[in-house]
Amino acid sequence: MAALDDCYNIFDLREAAKRRLPKGLFEFVDRASEDHLALAGNRSAFEDVRLRHRALVDVSGRSTKTTLFGKPAAMPMAIAPTGAAGLCWYRGELALAKAAAAAGIPLTLSTASMTAMETIADQAGGRLWFQLYVWKQRELSYQIIERAKAAGYEALIVTVDSAVSGNREYNSRNGFALPFNPSARFLMDVAQHPSWALGVIGRYMTTIGMPKHENYPAQFQGTITSGMAGRRDEMRIDSLNWDDIAKFRDMWPGILMLKGVNRVDDALKALTYGVDGIIVSNHGGRNMDSAAATLAVLPEIAEAVGDKCTIILDSGIRRGSDIVKAMALGAKAVLTGRATLYGTAVGGQEGAAKAIGIVKTEMDKTMAYTGMNTVDEISTDIFFGDWRRNRG
Repeated sequence: MAALDDCYNIFDLREAAKRRLPKGLFEFVDRASEDHLALAGNRSAFEDVRLRHRALVDVSGRSTKTTLFGKPAAMPMAIAPTGAAGLCWYRGELALAKAAAAAGIPLTLSTASMTAMETIADQAGGRLWFQLYVWKQRELSYQIIERAKAAGYEALIVTVDSAVSGNREYNSRNGFALPFNPSARFLMDVAQHPSWALGVIGRYMTTIGMPKHENYPAQFQGTITSGMAGRRDEMRIDSLNWDDIAKFRDMWPGILMLKGVNRVDDALKALTYGVDGIIVSNHGGRNMDSAAATLAVLPEIAEAVGDKCTIILDSGIRRGSDIVKAMALGAKAVLTGRATLYGTAVGGQEGAAKAIGIVKTEMDKTMAYTGMNTVDEISTDIFFGDWRRNRG
């Protein structure tokens, strides 16, 4: 694809996605909440860390390969749950999942995705994780968990940082909300983006019909234009608590992770509930705008938890060097959401693969510069200056 040929980094993919998508959809993907403090903080935390070259080390045999939960991965990265992939590209979740499988990294499917978890498992393969938003009626969540279990998903990721929905004022300004009832402004914007209108909505309408949230409970699986699509009040509830985690642990025989842990005491408590992984995340800045940068809180959590469970960093990854920095501070891997979503929006599976490839190449180069042959060698020894100052 010509657009992909002109993209040399994730920021190029972002600009290409911005041109292709209607403004309301692009800003839903790209922006965060309120004043975008957390979004900017995530990036500045990475940008403030400087690395030192190591000279005269034979790095000709270097590899980004690692293991995650005892299984091989081509690099220490997994795709974060991104519910908008199916609007950015026709059956975008499937395209993204196929790209992840081909690249040898896990894919996390969102509860809010628009392709059924069974379809992803049947047609994409690879290592599949499922992200759960908990419903007020707990039985509905239990049904979703049983579906994921039956479909063979390797891991269940419970999002725990969304007690209330994010204050994303731009969605209202852009007339972009669920149920989708497009304003005149949005329709005019769509008319100016014919490749998206025809290639995504047009293709849905001529094949499977208007997209819907296929992984919601059956009674909430209305199309994005129906009233059922807007029932977000039924999920991301403020009554979610540790008793729910205990129940999920009993129900789920595979890997269990909590996404949105930012405190040492919460991380240590999670261990007592038998979780296998902790994802240090602030939801990409999309919820609490004053949230601390995840890279800043990562070291103390990793130090406290040690080898008792797997620590993964989420929020702010845009470069392969970001992965190296996160691993030096104690992460076993990272999740990336926007980076691969930009690629998907530009070129479907090919675009997602391009994004993954860009980040992997950048990580490989950073390892070479810092004298690292394996990911296990990465440590704070590569840092210049006092990295501890970023701990707040």
